[in-house]
Amino acid sequence: MRIRPETKNDFDNIYNFIKATFETAKVKDGHEQDFINNTRYSDKYIPELALIAEKNNEIIGYIMISKTYVEKNDKKFEVLYLAPVSVLLEYRNQGIASKLINESFKLAKKLGFKSVFLAGDPTYYNRFGFVPTINHDIKCSIPVPEELYKNIMVCELVPDALKGISGIVKM
Repeated sequence: MRIRPETKNDFDNIYNFIKATFETAKVKDGHEQDFINNTRYSDKYIPELALIAEKNNEIIGYIMISKTYVEKNDKKFEVLYLAPVSVLLEYRNQGIASKLINESFKLAKKLGFKSVFLAGDPTYYNRFGFVPTINHDIKCSIPVPEELYKNIMVCELVPDALKGISGIVKM
């Protein structure tokens, strides 16, 4: 298996890959593939942080991390947003998503980014250092029922990256 950044030649295959992998996902909204395309054509897109895991020239995993912001009053702090990470059903539970996450975090740090936000399952993402954003006095821009606050999470790529930062993360 190798991990590499996506290229324009991959876009159609990635669209179909995301659509297919989310058909078997526990949590989905059915528009994940459109989210990817929309992000690519926005100022949020970071080509170096859209990664493919491939085996025998076949896409078996994918991750995209893009820019977003934590806002409070007139202050705006640039952060990252992880969505989605996906792996073909037959390759799940083999550490591919972990490798994609770890590689993307390494690259994000090299690019100077300090924190990554996501909406996801705490039992899975805690192993990467994610904690609920509410621990940092940061809330989500989309309405979230109180029982799901724990699913809106952040990982500091650099110690104390969020020190002194609070507000609303745009998701």
